[in-house]
Amino acid sequence: MQRRNPMPLLRRGELAERVGCNLETIRYYEGIGLLPHPPRSLGRHRLYDADLTKRLRFILRGRELGFSIEEIRALLAIADGAGGCADVYALTTQHLDVVRRKIADLRKLQRILSDTAARCARDASPDCPIIEALAAPQQG
Repeated sequence: MQRRNPMPLLRRGELAERVGCNLETIRYYEGIGLLPHPPRSLGRHRLYDADLTKRLRFILRGRELGFSIEEIRALLAIADGAGGCADVYALTTQHLDVVRRKIADLRKLQRILSDTAARCARDASPDCPIIEALAAPQQG
């Protein structure tokens, strides 16, 4: 009895639709080597299997979580057998430190904008503290 493939081979457009990205995204990840070029059909269409679909989802999710291309490249290398969970942990905690710094910067930005907006009279006056704050030298 022939075993059925759980996921049929997909052409690039079908893959893009299935994972929720566009064709150019797939081309880009192939071009930079994160996603290997798949085999082609007799009609010269690229055919993506379940493993390539899973790899693309991994890349897309990593980008959603803010990992850089090089961090994703490192994670993929680990997933492909060039390391272990401790390596993933180290990379993830380094990324988490970056995320925490960005959050702190965003909170500072929120305070500055909120304080500046609170000083605004919201009238027709030509003097606007928001404009003044934008024109002022940046403070550390």
